[in-house]
Amino acid sequence: MRERDPDELVQAIILRIDKEDPSTEDEGLSAVARAAVIAYLRSPHEPEWQTWSEQAFAKSVRRANPKMFSKVLEVFPEAMVSQVGKAQAVGLPPLPANDLPKLIAKLQVSGTQLPKSNEVLVAEVNIGIRKSLQMSTGKAAAQSAHALFAWLTEEKGERIERWLSAHAPVGIQHLSDEDFERLRAQAAGPVIQDAGRTEIEPGSETAFVYIKTTK
Repeated sequence: MRERDPDELVQAIILRIDKEDPSTEDEGLSAVARAAVIAYLRSPHEPEWQTWSEQAFAKSVRRANPKMFSKVLEVFPEAMVSQVGKAQAVGLPPLPANDLPKLIAKLQVSGTQLPKSNEVLVAEVNIGIRKSLQMSTGKAAAQSAHALFAWLTEEKGERIERWLSAHAPVGIQHLSDEDFERLRAQAAGPVIQDAGRTEIEPGSETAFVYIKTTK
């Protein structure tokens, strides 16, 4: 697996994990993807966001228990919480990978897992995730955030405005290899290829956004 450049800018996204009353995995994936984009849209022209978006728009999904999540919000009071069902997540501004605040740096990255559910989270804007890769919740959340951001940078303003005015709902679909290949022809943004730093091989195709219109 490839190591991260310590000077690379990374957006940390904090996912609240309540072991006593957990959200579903799909709620967590949707909340993380929304949190990443919401944070960016608040100040996309700031220098750190510009530099980050010109790089690999790296993300680090970290988990926090309810107490630690509250502390994160105290340290970053300007951050907006993304909530989907029981899941809550917050996206932070990009920072150098080797210079994260201690509070953020000590939050765990690997091993984040939420329970799966038979309920399908569907919206007009959906993230298709390759099921056969068997990614952890944390890994799948990062890939979902990559896909949503990549779509955002290529989509026309009118659809983005409509999506935001509807409170930016994001559906999650876990796709078989066959469905992944079939739906990629309808992808509304780039198909994400993983850098191979954790869990899966470099170049693995993980996720993309597609639009599901209702008639």
